[in-house]
Amino acid sequence: MANRFSDTLFQLIHSLEKSEKRHFKLYIKRSSAKEDLKIIQLFDALDKMSEYDEKLLLKKLPGTEKPQLSNLKTHLYKQVLASLRLLKRTENIDFELNEQLEYARILYYKGLYLQSLKILDRVKEQAHQYYQDSILMQVISLEKKIETLHITRSIQHKADLLAAESTGVHERRWMITQLSNLALQLYSWYVKNGHVRNEDDEKDVRVFFRSTLPRNAHKQVGFYERLYLCQSYCWYAFIRQDFLMYYRYTQKWVDLFETHSWMIQVETGHYIKGLHNLLNAHFDLRNYQKFEETLQHFESFSQKPLVQHHDNFRVQTFIYLQQAKINQHFMLGTFKEGLALVPHLEEKISEFRLFLDMHRIMVFNYKIATLYFGSGDFATSIDYLQRIINDHVDLRTDLQCYARLMHLLAHYELGNFELMESLTKSVYRFMAKMKNLTVVEEEMFRFLRASFHLSRHKLKPALEAFLQSIKHLEKNRYETRSFAYLDVISWVESKVHQKPMSEIIRQKYLSSKRSKPAIPAALPKRA
Repeated sequence: MANRFSDTLFQLIHSLEKSEKRHFKLYIKRSSAKEDLKIIQLFDALDKMSEYDEKLLLKKLPGTEKPQLSNLKTHLYKQVLASLRLLKRTENIDFELNEQLEYARILYYKGLYLQSLKILDRVKEQAHQYYQDSILMQVISLEKKIETLHITRSIQHKADLLAAESTGVHERRWMITQLSNLALQLYSWYVKNGHVRNEDDEKDVRVFFRSTLPRNAHKQVGFYERLYLCQSYCWYAFIRQDFLMYYRYTQKWVDLFETHSWMIQVETGHYIKGLHNLLNAHFDLRNYQKFEETLQHFESFSQKPLVQHHDNFRVQTFIYLQQAKINQHFMLGTFKEGLALVPHLEEKISEFRLFLDMHRIMVFNYKIATLYFGSGDFATSIDYLQRIINDHVDLRTDLQCYARLMHLLAHYELGNFELMESLTKSVYRFMAKMKNLTVVEEEMFRFLRASFHLSRHKLKPALEAFLQSIKHLEKNRYETRSFAYLDVISWVESKVHQKPMSEIIRQKYLSSKRSKPAIPAALPKRA
C-alpha cells in the first residue's frame, strides 16, 4: 500500500470519474488528428494498473524509452488538467469569475478596453455578491491600469471610487488573513496535541489566542471575517474543552451559512466542516435530540448533487457522517449494533485511501477499536489499536497515548496478566514522556499495579475505591480530557456492578433522556 499512490499522474488518473475519463478522451481526439496518440496509450495503461509500476508501464508502451516516459507523463498530466478545467469551469464561482477575468484581459490586450471594462463591471458585481475579494482585487487592479493608460471619459469620477474600493478590499483582506491564520494555527495545535493537558497548556493557548486575535474582530460584518472568527473561537474552546463555548460558536458557524445560503455552494467544504463540529459539540454535551436532528440534516445534505458530484465533498461527508454515527453508538451504549458499520467503513477507507490523510485513518482506527472494546471483543480491539501504536506518526500524541491505555485495559480484560506488569510500565513511561498523565491516569496505573497481587475477594473493594478516587473528577476540566477519549468511569462501574460496559452507558443515556433538556439551560436555543 505504501507505493500504491506514489506517482502524481497515477493519483490524478485514479481520482477521475467515468464521465471525466470519457471527456478527456473526447478532448484529446478533438485537439489532435491522430487517433492513436501515445498519451492515450499511457492514460489507458495507468488507468488499468492497480498500483504504480514503472517497469510494467514501459512494457505496455512498446517503443517508449525511460527518458521519453518522463516527458510523456508531464504532457499527459497537463492535458488531463486542461480537460478537467473545461469540464469544471461552470461548477464553481471561482472558475466562472476567473474565466470572465481572462476574457476581460484578452479584450484589453486587443485594445478593446471599453468592452473589457463592461466585463469587469459584471465580474465586480458577482465578486461583491459572493465575497470574492481576491477576484475583486484583480478586477480593481486591471481597472486602474485601464484608467491610468487610457482616457475613458470617467477618470475624475472613477479615480476616487477605485481608490476607495481598493483601500476597502485591502483592509478586509488584512482582517480575513489575520483571522484565517489564527483559526489555522489553533487547528494545527489540536491536530498535533489534542486537548490541553494541564494549566501550562491552557495558559499557552490562552496567551496565544488573545495576543493574536485582531482588535475589532467582533465588529466585522463580512462573511469571511465572521466565518474565521467563529472557527477561531471554535478551536480555542475545543482545545480547552470549554464545550459550551464550542457549541455556541459551532452553531454560529452553521447559522452564518443558513443566513447567507448562497454561500453554501461557494464554500461547501466549510459548511460541511461546520456541521461536523456542531455534531461533535452535541456529542460532547450529550445533546441527544439535537444530535439526531443535526445528523438527519447532514445526511440529507450529503445526498445533494452539490456534494455527490464533487470528489472532495463526497469523501468529506462520508468521513464526518461515519464518525458521527459511531459517536451516536458511544452515547447510546449500543456498541455491538455499531459494529455493523465497520465492514462498510473498512471498504470505503480502502476505496478513498487516495483522499484520506493519516490523521483521519488514525481517528477511525481508534473509534473502531472503542466499538470493539465496548462490545466486549477485546482481541479485535487490540488489532485496531496496534495499527495506531505501530504507525509512529508525529500526530495526535493524545490519541497515541490513549490507544496504548485502551490496549493495556484490553489485555487486562483478556486476563493476559503475564504481560501486564511490563506493559503497564511501558505505557506509563510513554504517557509520562508525552506529558499526558492526569490524576485519572495516575489513579488507574496505581490500581492496575495493585490488582496484580490482589485475590478475587479483595478486587471488588479495590475497584470501588478506584471509582471513588476518580468519580469526583468528572467536572474537572483538565481531568475530563481522559473521559473524552475513554469512558473510564463507565468501565470501572461495569467491573464493580459486574455488568457489560455497554449496559452501564445505556442506563446513563436512558436516565439523561428523562431528566436532561436537549440544550443546556445556560445557552439560548440558537446562539
